[in-house]
Amino acid sequence: MSTPEFGGTRRAVEESDLAACFQVRKEVFVGEQNVPEEIEYDAYDATAVHVLAVAADGSALGTGRLLHGSDAAGKTGGDLTVGSLGRLAVAREARGLGVGAALVRAIEDEARALGLTGVDLHAQTHALGFYERLGYVAYGPEFPDAGIPHRAMRRTF
Repeated sequence: MSTPEFGGTRRAVEESDLAACFQVRKEVFVGEQNVPEEIEYDAYDATAVHVLAVAADGSALGTGRLLHGSDAAGKTGGDLTVGSLGRLAVAREARGLGVGAALVRAIEDEARALGLTGVDLHAQTHALGFYERLGYVAYGPEFPDAGIPHRAMRRTF
């Protein structure tokens, strides 16, 4: 498969965009990381802000979501001024193209538009360096999520 040309990110609003987001998540989390499909999708998907990264030809390259308000409170220590970035996934063929960083920045832009002062996330420990380069700081102990070691991280604006 040839390397796709990264075409940018956008908020996923149309049903076709949301379906593309869920397909990328299925490929990465369920297919590659063996996360059980029944825990990959949850009630928060209905109220989250979803962001989609696309190739120049419009095909899906990656996705992420932002929880906010009471939906995020359980992941932010109850701080309603902070959003929760999650379900960040980049298709295998698009890794190394800057898609992940672009998705994080797009989610941060959505958080700012909602009046939030920062973003929390639960990073797989192998990805700590990626998020640190984007300004996130780890806090608290390591913990398992879907059998994968994670750490909480935060970036304030």
